[in-house]
Amino acid sequence: MVSDSVVGELLALLELEPLEVNIYRGLNRDIGSGRVFGGQVFAQALVAAQRTVAAGRDAHSVHGYFLRAGDLKTPIIFFVDRPRDGGSFTSRRVTAIQHGEAIFHLSASFHVNEAGLEHQATMPEVPPPESLAPELRLIREMADRIPESLRSVLTQDRPIDFRPVAPVDPFVAETREPVRHLWFKVVSSLPDERIIHQAVLAYASDYGLLPTALYPHAVSMRDRRLQIASLDHSLWLHRPFRADDWLLYAMDSPVAAGARGFVRGSVFTRAGELVASVAQEGLMRLRGDAGQG
Repeated sequence: MVSDSVVGELLALLELEPLEVNIYRGLNRDIGSGRVFGGQVFAQALVAAQRTVAAGRDAHSVHGYFLRAGDLKTPIIFFVDRPRDGGSFTSRRVTAIQHGEAIFHLSASFHVNEAGLEHQATMPEVPPPESLAPELRLIREMADRIPESLRSVLTQDRPIDFRPVAPVDPFVAETREPVRHLWFKVVSSLPDERIIHQAVLAYASDYGLLPTALYPHAVSMRDRRLQIASLDHSLWLHRPFRADDWLLYAMDSPVAAGARGFVRGSVFTRAGELVASVAQEGLMRLRGDAGQG
């Protein structure tokens, strides 16, 4: 089946090749950005860190800095440093390298399962995913407007089904509130290992996040003036979840300033449990003449 095939490709990205103690190699997948997708290297670095952590400790806090654009044609080497293995917390640092230079740094903390006080924000009221069109279908319906060089990549089968509550036309510049709601899940079943679900969420958490900060400014992603890139990305994992069940990604951008946009996100299960929080700052620079590319 096609769905099993594309999910297998995603799992292969996360199944890093061990080269030496604390050293791993990962492959790349082109999603049409012309460079390594930030969510991919973020997820792979998390997997590399988890590989060096004792069983029974799961990631709860993960922070990454994007240093250079990644080369899609070259595998990524991940070096893991082990600063501390404490009584209940473990910390790891990961450096992702291509062509002899660091392209990404990650710091992660892992914690034993521990009960404690609990509270959470309320999930937004949005339509259920079954009532919404898959984003891939919407993209394929506008395939004739996509540049031919990108058409096959942007319309390829996907391992994750994204369903936006209020779809945005990437070819039209319009002013909107800086809020976005998006359902997503992997299109077929995943293994039970928790790090797989965490890594898939890490991968998906960078998808469409920063463009939320463009909404108030009537600037489309296809505007030739726009230079946009993630600078950093943070993920906090609060509770167990499954990435092959529907998750709601609620995003908003409280501020843009200094040619940088800031966006935050909350990830809920369908039952309303807040399972993860996200924050990102990214470059949003306008240059030259107006126009769509």
